[in-house]
Amino acid sequence: MPLTDSAIKAARSPDKPRKLFDEKGLFLLIQPHGSKLWRVKYRFAGKDQLLGLGAYPEVSLKQARSRRDEIRQQIAAGIDPSTARKVAKATLAGEGSFEAVALEWFHQFRPGWADAHAQRILRRLEADLFPWIGKQPIGKLEAPEVLACLRRIQARGALESAHRALQTCSQIFRYAVATGRALRDPAADLRGALPSVKVQHFAAITDPKGIGTLLRDLDDYEGHFTTRCALRLAPLLFVRPGELRQAEWSEFDLDAAEWRIPAGKMKMRQEHIVPLSTQALAILQELRALTGKGRYLFPGMRTADRPMSENTVNAALRRLGYDQTQMTGHGFRSIASTLLNEMGWHRDAIERQLAHSEKDGVRAAYNRAEHLPERRKMMQAWSDYLDGLKQGGKVVPIRKSN
Repeated sequence: MPLTDSAIKAARSPDKPRKLFDEKGLFLLIQPHGSKLWRVKYRFAGKDQLLGLGAYPEVSLKQARSRRDEIRQQIAAGIDPSTARKVAKATLAGEGSFEAVALEWFHQFRPGWADAHAQRILRRLEADLFPWIGKQPIGKLEAPEVLACLRRIQARGALESAHRALQTCSQIFRYAVATGRALRDPAADLRGALPSVKVQHFAAITDPKGIGTLLRDLDDYEGHFTTRCALRLAPLLFVRPGELRQAEWSEFDLDAAEWRIPAGKMKMRQEHIVPLSTQALAILQELRALTGKGRYLFPGMRTADRPMSENTVNAALRRLGYDQTQMTGHGFRSIASTLLNEMGWHRDAIERQLAHSEKDGVRAAYNRAEHLPERRKMMQAWSDYLDGLKQGGKVVPIRKSN
């Protein structure tokens, strides 16, 4: 039978906890010391849950039933009432703002990111999101408010950045759900709300004759000596531009002819080994005489405590007459990838040397363990091939021997 106020008032303090049941999971727990506490039992995601609704008589029978009904409505809507309560508490305590949760998420995952990646995310948060939604409770944000931020980014012609901001928002919202500060990810509702990004590959010259001309131009560069060395090393090593400009002398073993880039600098967070050809070693020996006593191979123009600017190589290419539709610093990777594959080198060796991710962990371990000897041979053959192109003669590609 449902409870009545008269039955609750008449209930005496028991020797041990006693339950007086109402309906639909609601009951009153009476303690030996006399307190009477409302509880509601419910089932969510296949598990039994218990939630407190306050004490009687501060919370009347009518109020307890009303709160129980609210809980049942949340369950019907697919919301865990326990999580909803945590979100409400965090919001009241000021711990659940978008900015607070985003920074918590950032610092939680920051150790697993490359420095450049982390800096880009932080700039995105501080410039494009925090000023407009940073102070709002994350659990109350809706899709239109997030979309308004993305539209501002799109309006300045940065559509790809808008898509990346949407991805970041979604990751933050999912973290908020997992930590009890939000009930759902409203960014998921924005799928298709932004125009698709037209994929643009990094500009690169892949015609052997054009590559030969480019290499001769790099050798003739009349700017700063360190920039000239960076330009000449870029096609030989074909690492990412950020990896090249941040190279440190402590990472190089010229006697062993290898460059070991620490995992913290790599996009995939794995140490990367770059075998050094005799041509690359010659450039490095020449460069070491100038910058070898410092930290960076390519120190900045204003201070040796920082590496050269991320725009230095591209600016040098522009100075040589190559616009952004013809050649970029990243394009040296495209040149190597295209031609090495055409030459018949093992695809895994090429991909590993490009430091591309390998989804299969076992396969990735195999690549690291088994392809280094072939990569050493490939890197020397590649440098020899580029020398031939530079000289302008007829070049027969050096193919992988069986």
